[in-house]
Amino acid sequence: MNHSVASYLQTDNLGAWGTYLEQVDRVTPYLGHLSRWVETLKRPKRTLIVDVPIELDNGTISHYEGYRVHHNLSRGPGKGGIRYHPDVTLSEVMALSAWMSIKTAVVNVPFGGAKGGIRVNPKSLSLGELERMTRRFTSEINMMIGPQKDIPAPDVNTNEQIMAWMMDTYSVNQGHTSTGVVTGKPIALGGSLGRRDATGRGVFVVAKEAYEDMGCDVTQARIAIQGLGNVGGEAARLFAKSGAKIVAIQDHSATLYNPNGFNMPDLLKHVSIAHEIKGFEGESIAVDSFWSAPCDILIPAALESQITKLNAQSIQAKLIVEGANGPTTPEADDILQEKGVVVVPDVIANAGGVTVSYFEWVQDFSSFFWTEEEINQRLDKIMTDAFRGISYVAKTNNVSLRTATFIVGCERILKAREMRGLYP
Repeated sequence: MNHSVASYLQTDNLGAWGTYLEQVDRVTPYLGHLSRWVETLKRPKRTLIVDVPIELDNGTISHYEGYRVHHNLSRGPGKGGIRYHPDVTLSEVMALSAWMSIKTAVVNVPFGGAKGGIRVNPKSLSLGELERMTRRFTSEINMMIGPQKDIPAPDVNTNEQIMAWMMDTYSVNQGHTSTGVVTGKPIALGGSLGRRDATGRGVFVVAKEAYEDMGCDVTQARIAIQGLGNVGGEAARLFAKSGAKIVAIQDHSATLYNPNGFNMPDLLKHVSIAHEIKGFEGESIAVDSFWSAPCDILIPAALESQITKLNAQSIQAKLIVEGANGPTTPEADDILQEKGVVVVPDVIANAGGVTVSYFEWVQDFSSFFWTEEEINQRLDKIMTDAFRGISYVAKTNNVSLRTATFIVGCERILKAREMRGLYP
């Protein structure tokens, strides 16, 4: 085994992978006879580290490090996004691939977990450089991906255009057009209606279900959202449409507070032009004050490890719905549980994206496409049914929603592993 991979498999490793391993350890006592297979969840099936050399516009050669990880494929082909970010590490990609395994199992779509990324600041590249890097990366991971093997999708700093380049590069190497190799594609290339807004919509649907499960009315809720991109932006739009007030928002540029609620159509229009919330009307508050802002529902929809033991105690929300992947550390989880704060974990809360990715994959295979209304109806039903099932498991076992979600996800993965057996 690659030494760098082996070191990340140790439970004392900090970071995203360490957080995931602790989550698995916490759920193991609830897995019964399936705990015999639990090491399966702690070891990625395969990891690939690649060098991605490209020629820059100025004629020099630049090298970037890329990753693709298959965490578990017991339930179907790998599924997971590609992110371009300066802080991408193998540990992070491994953890994200593992959370994808849990996520696909929880909403019961026939995929396993995968993830990929390149350590790069994409904002430093021209459009041509970005295309060359994407195509080279796709060629380097070509042996890992395929419509029946592993299907990438957009993630942090990647989009429909990146997916189009990936699909084209893969197709050229195959000798025929293969639309099903990625999801999150442009509509013109076999993409699905509703895919761009699916994750944010899923966050809203689950948050509404969870809040009503607590005996509260979402139309009266005060919402705080960190991150106003595809996920946070769509969730905010739907909350505002339902009558709720968005009272606090934060992104990389600013932290704003308005107890009367922001005008979301105006704010989203501002963000679409400025690509940040800075400059929009509202009281500017300290970055750390975001977590203590008076609200009922808190939605972290940015990056991982945002809610920690340092800020968890100051959170006033009754309900936290994790729009981002891994935004809450295990220590913070314990603090929130002691405070009586209900946390809907990422592996169910933001599963709307992978659910509609599944719809896109199915549509590509059948070459028959659904209306956006059909997509949203199917998404809402899957997300609602999945949350209700998890809520039932939580109440039956007297455990948190996170533990219940991992019980459901891990059981489905390990049952598949057990039924398939070991070969040879």
